[in-house]
Amino acid sequence: MIKKTILLENKASITTKNLQLLIKSEIRESSIPIEEIGFLVIDHPEIFLSMPAMNLLVENNTSVIICGKNHLPNGMFLNLNSHHIQQEIFKNQIEASVPLKKQLWQQTIIEKITNQGILLEKITGEKNSFDFIASKVLSGDTSNMEATAANIYWKAFFENSTFKKFKRERFGDYPNNFLNYGYAILRAATARALSGSGLLNTLGIHHKSKYNAFALADDIMEPFRPMVDEKVFEIINQYDEEELNTKLKAELLQILTRTLYFEDEKSPMMVGLQKTASSLQQCFTGERKKIKYPKLWN
Repeated sequence: MIKKTILLENKASITTKNLQLLIKSEIRESSIPIEEIGFLVIDHPEIFLSMPAMNLLVENNTSVIICGKNHLPNGMFLNLNSHHIQQEIFKNQIEASVPLKKQLWQQTIIEKITNQGILLEKITGEKNSFDFIASKVLSGDTSNMEATAANIYWKAFFENSTFKKFKRERFGDYPNNFLNYGYAILRAATARALSGSGLLNTLGIHHKSKYNAFALADDIMEPFRPMVDEKVFEIINQYDEEELNTKLKAELLQILTRTLYFEDEKSPMMVGLQKTASSLQQCFTGERKKIKYPKLWN
């Protein structure tokens, strides 16, 4: 079942009754079964969320995303007890060898660069060298092909759009704000899937900052980033707006239901990320050697 994404941008109270989430605002009152909610995005400083509602959401593996003053996701709440053999999975993840983590990172970056190349070809209509760059990725990406590809990718990405002078920066000008919002949503979705597979988001395979509580999500989301890039490219060519608003946030939230393509089936992104997360868990246990990443386009 595809889970619902709820975006709250007005003053409201959120409580629960009979396994229903009750949302009351000055405008309306509504109730939604908890089990149907995958993501709850809270983007207003005067939203009251009761502890019983919070606990019930977390128990049902709903990702609760809190936005800051800039209206970008600032943090999230996830279930830390969502798998029946949680301790065993944590143990396997913690004890994973350095060679294994380097191999998993190599696979991840190959997928990311390949997807960047496919999207760039779709946008520009021209062949590129990204398959060649992907073939040069070593274990652990020690030669940093990720950065080489990124440099070429962002220089060419907006050439055919209405917005050409672009520099990709975390805190940069428009349309970085659109990209940042999309990546934050993707990060939350990835973290939710990893948590649902019993994995500890804090322990990455490549990202290692002691200040990063979602290092593993930051690793595994990398091949999926071009989905956000594609959506942002569509938005900036369709709308003449530089500020995030409800309409554009809703557009970006659509990536959560976007179709992904596996070898024998297709899945909405929420489900597809869970398949990828489950395969990573199996890599840590030795049941698999490769992460199951989907194709982003058929």
